[in-house]
Amino acid sequence: MQERTDFETVLRARKVELEARLRRIEDDLDEPASADWSERAVELQDDEMLEGMGHAGSAELKAIDAALARLDKGTFGICPRCGGPVSEARLRAVPYAALCEDCIRGT
Repeated sequence: MQERTDFETVLRARKVELEARLRRIEDDLDEPASADWSERAVELQDDEMLEGMGHAGSAELKAIDAALARLDKGTFGICPRCGGPVSEARLRAVPYAALCEDCIRGT
């Protein structure tokens, strides 16, 4: 399996990236609304999209923090539901994945 420190490096880099993106989203959402009604309508649509991206980013950030905690505890790569291994291929694709393939499918 890929070294745990490699996964930690990937997770920490993604965390920094997400935190920066979330700050930019927050800054964009804090900008004052336009006085022009047609521009305001476009801004509202943009704000809704940014809020959705912010929620998704926050959820991913929580998953990354949980994966980093599993690394600290020595349980990274072990499915909390069945106790089996989370495959290296799955962890390479989604480094913060907690569940193994069988548990994610419900089998």
